[in-house]
Amino acid sequence: MPLGTAIHNIEITLGKGGQLARAVIGQVGNVVVNHKSLGRAGSKRWLGKRPVVRGVVMNPVDHPHGGGEGRAPIGRKKPTTPWGYPALGRRSRKRNKYSDNLILRRRSK
Repeated sequence: MPLGTAIHNIEITLGKGGQLARAVIGQVGNVVVNHKSLGRAGSKRWLGKRPVVRGVVMNPVDHPHGGGEGRAPIGRKKPTTPWGYPALGRRSRKRNKYSDNLILRRRSK
């Protein structure tokens, strides 16, 4: 295979289907779809995307960050998800993931 050939869809585990790439030569169609400006909120809604609302502007019944008088800070030591779990810094990767043997060293920060 010559250098510089476009490859996409490599599979990590044999027969599991494409996860990284499957050595399929060629390029994915419709590359410019991510560069297109939607222009307004309605165009986003047609794609099934709902509005993203910050927890700080909600009521306390809806989110742990909600409530307070005026523009109040979060009021907790760390930011949380809507269900009260830590939003930043908590590790979410499974302990024994199948692709662990493919990671040679941890990504530097």
